[in-house]
Amino acid sequence: MILLRRELGDVLRQARQAQGRTLRDVAASAQVSLGYLSELERGEKEASSELLASVCEALGVRLSEAMHQVSERLVLAEAMTAPVQLPVPAPEPVVSAA
Repeated sequence: MILLRRELGDVLRQARQAQGRTLRDVAASAQVSLGYLSELERGEKEASSELLASVCEALGVRLSEAMHQVSERLVLAEAMTAPVQLPVPAPEPVVSAA
């Protein structure tokens, strides 16, 4: 199952790691607990819009850019898990016995 919170957590973690920053540093900048940010990055917590904005600001990432990256990840995940559509056989014609 594709979960928005997991994709969001991955995007936030990648942004933090790309900057070479620690969870502790970002949590302090965003004024959230270290444990909560860790849970958020692991996709275990749903972030409020205020909290998400604070974390993005601490990372120096636009909220719209983070959400765009999440959207792109969801598109790819959906494409990989889309159900296969099998062809439906055409019904056989009805022949009248007249």
